[in-house]
Amino acid sequence: MLCHTRSYLWLAADVARGPGYDCPHLIPVVAQGSIDLVWDRILADAAYDSEANHRVCRETLGVRSTVIPVNSRGHRRWPKGVYRRQMRCRFPRHVYGHRAHAEGSFSLHKRVLGSALRNRTESTRAIECLFRVLTHNVMILALLLIELFY
Repeated sequence: MLCHTRSYLWLAADVARGPGYDCPHLIPVVAQGSIDLVWDRILADAAYDSEANHRVCRETLGVRSTVIPVNSRGHRRWPKGVYRRQMRCRFPRHVYGHRAHAEGSFSLHKRVLGSALRNRTESTRAIECLFRVLTHNVMILALLLIELFY
């Protein structure tokens, strides 16, 4: 899920059967969200830490800064990649704190719509997830309109 942390809108999504390895899902979601927008900064948790993710976001998609904590993977060696080494040396904790807003949007979604899916097959579950993304955004926009006219 690609979440705008100021508005709580979900701008892109990738549906996968879980639990599983999340790292390969970052680039398709950010690329989908970068079609019409240019991102200044991408915040992600340590599950998305890989030199390839940092490199593609910065060099290919034009993201100025990626803030992904270095996942030590059980050993203490310094990362060999340029971007992962940079995150290890000077990690911006004050910026990474804004990632809590994305978690807040997930919490809001689950409180209002629930966390269980109703469909039985994988294909219909994927469609239901995408409809939930659309429903979430409509709810956020409706709240903004109510605030505007109230």
